Amino acid sequence: MQTEHDIPEKGPAGIHPDDSVPVRRIVSGIQPSGRLHLGNYMGALKNWIDLQTRYEAFFFIADWHALTTNYEDTTPIRENIIEMLVDWLSLGLDPEKCTIFLQSDVLEHAELNLLLSMVTPVSWLERNPSYKDQQTQIAGRDLSTFGFLGYPVLMSADILLYRADHVPVGLDQLPHLELAREIARRLRHFYGPVVPEPLPLLTPTPRLLGLDGRKMSKSYKNCIYVADSSPEVWEKIRPMVTDPARVRRTDPGNPEKCPVFNLHQSFSPPDVIKEVDKGCRTAGIGCIDCKKVLVGHIETILQPAREKRQELSARKGYLKEVLAEGAAKASVEARQTIRDVRRAMRLPDGSLFE
Repeated sequence: MQTEHDIPEKGPAGIHPDDSVPVRRIVSGIQPSGRLHLGNYMGALKNWIDLQTRYEAFFFIADWHALTTNYEDTTPIRENIIEMLVDWLSLGLDPEKCTIFLQSDVLEHAELNLLLSMVTPVSWLERNPSYKDQQTQIAGRDLSTFGFLGYPVLMSADILLYRADHVPVGLDQLPHLELAREIARRLRHFYGPVVPEPLPLLTPTPRLLGLDGRKMSKSYKNCIYVADSSPEVWEKIRPMVTDPARVRRTDPGNPEKCPVFNLHQSFSPPDVIKEVDKGCRTAGIGCIDCKKVLVGHIETILQPAREKRQELSARKGYLKEVLAEGAAKASVEARQTIRDVRRAMRLPDGSLFE
């Protein structure tokens, strides 16, 4: 299975350095379900920022997907879209290097979703591991809706619409991508070659622990957000529980049991990680000092982003332009795919009487 490290760097003209290998295309999106936290950054955005220089990249804000579990109250969606776009740009996603757009600005997502839903067996959707899990985990909401059952079809449309060669995913997301590949094969079975089967591009997705030692998640309220101020970051990390064995400053600890060390492994350089590991095991460093070192390295990412974020938040016209230009670029590719799918399915494609 291919990893991102198998792919050569993209040259300045949008081709690989030997001028003989065409640039491969990737596509991915994130729901605007709230503020971006460090788990989102490490799990997706950090990889995107690297991949945007190596691929023809399409990245979208998946606002329609936000409706699958939050259809009752759509009030926050508009604000969340803007906040997400500002977070992306402030951290380093560059509209000059990739295509950034809003899912609902490209209506072909909805059309392809409809066409794919016609050939997708219900049993494929019911066996989706996330379907029953989320119904159990998300209490107080009625998720027995057509949209929630069928969201993997919309996800498949998002991917197949751009004829992507690869989709950057972690191991836990492979089942979702495999469904898109199965749908592409089913189209080929009925109608001949229509869209390519995208391959997974396995990217490093460390399991980032939150403030309470569980996976960092908005639903657990244990997140450090990209938009948090420097004092807010410290006030969240300062009281974090460390290895329970370290009752006193002089007690040695086991960094493998410490969620603070888990964050060091993602944000601190290798030499610092090694020093913190040794210091914890020998009681050579106290937990408060260890946390201060961690905050310093997190701040090397967040402080520049904060400054850029403040600037971008005041440039509404620029943000609007980024999404408009991105949607225009994405629509060119989306319309071509819809024409191909319509022709393959023998549907009218504008040339009914020709």
